[in-house]
Amino acid sequence: MAQTRQIRIGDLLKEYGYLDEEQLDRALEYQKINNVRLGQAVIDLGYVSEYEVLLALSHKLGLQMVEVSSLHVDVAALQKIPRALAEKTCALAIGEADGALDVVINDPVDLYATEELQNAAQMPLHLLIGKRDEIMTAISHYYSEVNARQAVNKLDEESATLFPEIEGVNAVEIGDDTTPVVNLLNSLMMRSYSSGASDLHIEPFESKSKIRMRVDGALIDYSDLPKNVHSAVLVRLKIISNLDIAEKRLPQDGHFRISISGVDLNVRLSVIPTIYGEKAVLRFLSTNVPIDHAGHFGMIDEDYEKFLKILSNPNGIIYITGPTGSGKTTTMYMAIERFRQRQINISSIEDPVERNLEDVNQVQVNNMAGLTFEAGLRSLMRQDPDIIMVGETRDAQTASISVSAAITGHLVISTLHTNDALASIVRLEDMGVPPYLVGNSVVGLVAQRLVRKVCPYCTETYNADEIDLITLGYPQGTVAPLKRGTGCNSCNNTGYKGRIAIHEIVAVDKRMQRMIAEEATMSSLYEYARKVQGLTTLRERARDLVISGVTSMEEFLKIGESVD
Repeated sequence: MAQTRQIRIGDLLKEYGYLDEEQLDRALEYQKINNVRLGQAVIDLGYVSEYEVLLALSHKLGLQMVEVSSLHVDVAALQKIPRALAEKTCALAIGEADGALDVVINDPVDLYATEELQNAAQMPLHLLIGKRDEIMTAISHYYSEVNARQAVNKLDEESATLFPEIEGVNAVEIGDDTTPVVNLLNSLMMRSYSSGASDLHIEPFESKSKIRMRVDGALIDYSDLPKNVHSAVLVRLKIISNLDIAEKRLPQDGHFRISISGVDLNVRLSVIPTIYGEKAVLRFLSTNVPIDHAGHFGMIDEDYEKFLKILSNPNGIIYITGPTGSGKTTTMYMAIERFRQRQINISSIEDPVERNLEDVNQVQVNNMAGLTFEAGLRSLMRQDPDIIMVGETRDAQTASISVSAAITGHLVISTLHTNDALASIVRLEDMGVPPYLVGNSVVGLVAQRLVRKVCPYCTETYNADEIDLITLGYPQGTVAPLKRGTGCNSCNNTGYKGRIAIHEIVAVDKRMQRMIAEEATMSSLYEYARKVQGLTTLRERARDLVISGVTSMEEFLKIGESVD
């Protein structure tokens, strides 16, 4: 602690050549005006990066600089520092060793912060240095974990007295924001959000209820609930989703909005009866998961340029295809955000509205009131739209109306569930749309998948075996180094951390339109797309990621062959 008193961050940055005297004077002036610490001032002014500041402090103080996401955090040590103080000082307790508390802090020269932390912990501190954003993200993640587990434990202890006759629980009491059930659900949703989960599963079984979260496409076991609490949790979910709490025999779907860490989220709820009770799945329709190539719709440059050309069409239909959870809707929203920059009328029909978009007239499907995709789309046609977004083309009526809109001068963008891009043609024809109308209306097809990335913290390199060589198209005897994850705390022992999108893009030009209208075979369409348009398939994109070490053979084998 004594050493940190002698450090003047301005002099230190000058010593390491990061600042000159003039820049230091400007930073000091900025500091006074904006009431920030000098280290933050030089970062705000762009004189140095946060990494350079932390590196200089690390060298001067002899403190280790760490990557927070790769650390194992001991929950017992974490709780020695209250969350409010952790957020105030941007510090995270991660463990204990040799009678001292290991703490990652962003500003180790803040004497007042370190003294507050030491007083709260009632033990000496061993400081490490980490980036601010990483520390704050970890604080949100791990304290949410603690809150969720405490809520589960409290329910477990008190369930016998709180819910002695679970079938007779009063809905108004459960809806009270002070009840343990509400605290449990809030903590679970915060934990899911901080983990980047797309779904939260609450599953009833004979003796318990299981909580699982889908992170990077994989279901991760999280916790168990007492069996007699399950019904109360379901009642609470139904109340906030405006569902029928008395109906337990039929599936129900609803949605609600929540705010987590200042971010507004839509949550879609699906409830279905099982032999042990009702299972609930909550899908978070907007998360804090980072996107590779975010400025290019998650696409590499080559695919981005192709997609921009498709989006420049004044009319026609653009379909974004793929299975559930492949990121289709996110890509569609990104395209609409780009259209929004123009002075045009954009309308959408969605179920549900996953994200509120400025200057876009969004219509929520309400089947109970008679507002179906078909009815809503017909009405939108009379609203003088330039661009229509259809959340999903689910049936023949929606497909037919979309085609009518496309051939009468509108640009329609929608999603389909197909395995590859050109399979959309077959899907539309199966829905009853005549081939000549498909050919005259469709202008672009984008197939998309999300591929899990090998965890950078537990990756290992190995040489491909004979089967891998054949699968990847290498000659026998080739030495091909590949990567895979062995599993660690950072990736929940899955070997994967994060996902990356791959795309297969087909622009339907005049020649292809004629081929579709003339009912050409799928192999003919693929041959034309590959030879004339230079189509790269999803499997080829995945192969490139395997060879470059981004993903594994396991993920590559999930991508099926295209029909060619």
